[in-house]
Amino acid sequence: MNPADGDAIDFAREGPIAADRIRSTIRETPVEFSHWLSQLSGCQVYLKLENVQRSGSFKIRGAANFLLSLSPTEKEQGVVAASSGNHGIAVASLLADMGLPGTIFVPQNAAKAKVDALRRYDVAIEFYGEDIAATECFARTSALKRGQTFIPPYNDARIIAGQSTIGIEMARQVPDMHAVFVPVGGGGLISGIAGYLKAHDRAIQIFACQPANSPIMAESVKAGRIIEMNSLPTLSDGTAGGIEPDSITFEICKQHVDDYILLSEDEISSAIRQVLEKENMLIEGAAALTVAACIKTQARLAGSRIVLVLSGKRIGLETLQRQVLGS
Repeated sequence: MNPADGDAIDFAREGPIAADRIRSTIRETPVEFSHWLSQLSGCQVYLKLENVQRSGSFKIRGAANFLLSLSPTEKEQGVVAASSGNHGIAVASLLADMGLPGTIFVPQNAAKAKVDALRRYDVAIEFYGEDIAATECFARTSALKRGQTFIPPYNDARIIAGQSTIGIEMARQVPDMHAVFVPVGGGGLISGIAGYLKAHDRAIQIFACQPANSPIMAESVKAGRIIEMNSLPTLSDGTAGGIEPDSITFEICKQHVDDYILLSEDEISSAIRQVLEKENMLIEGAAALTVAACIKTQARLAGSRIVLVLSGKRIGLETLQRQVLGS
């Protein structure tokens, strides 16, 4: 498998290999039936709880698969990652477990809650740029200069194969599902889930959920090429920012994603608040995208069995109070 080539990913093969590789490192997250959303939508709605994953999000799956694929020499030389939060936290936690050196590059405007979580680990943190795409480019160049390995947040077959393990679990936990709602930024999560599920059942519908303030994958697919565009501030900071010009996720999304659903900031905020009220569960903005999308499109899938991926839990107390609870 060429790590930079999405066409080379045989999901039916690479997914189970990744699952075996990372099994002792990650947590198999539960799926819970949502009575609230099921009654509201007329569907059977299940929540895939990656917000209770180790490190607080799904990102540890791809990062673990990547790190555990490295040679001993590559591990000893150290690694570099770039992240708006969750990918960096996942890499940092793995480096701490393995006793390996590394540096995490973070955008200047990264969410404070995620930066604070990152600082809890014994890992070097450096800030660069205002957009995660610029941060990733700078981090990749820095890794090359240092003779270290860059761990991309989404643009690598090993990362995508790691994320596909969510699809493996869901296929077992919710047999005969009709549709899956997935948050989308760079596309690593949805590429892994959609690639695996579509390899086994083409009829499963895959819905990509993005903030209207940063719909770069949706607009790129519409344009037929990866485009550059400015993002506006969004509660879904984990999905905000640009896509690498050569990202292998773009072609996978073009091939496997059935539709894109864009959500307003009010819809995202309302979803976070309602999950807290109805499910007694805290989720971050990116995770709320799937809930907001389910509420927005409820009539479209009435009677279907659907799964919403709740991708993470990290949201700052100040953000929660000011932008969600209004206090």
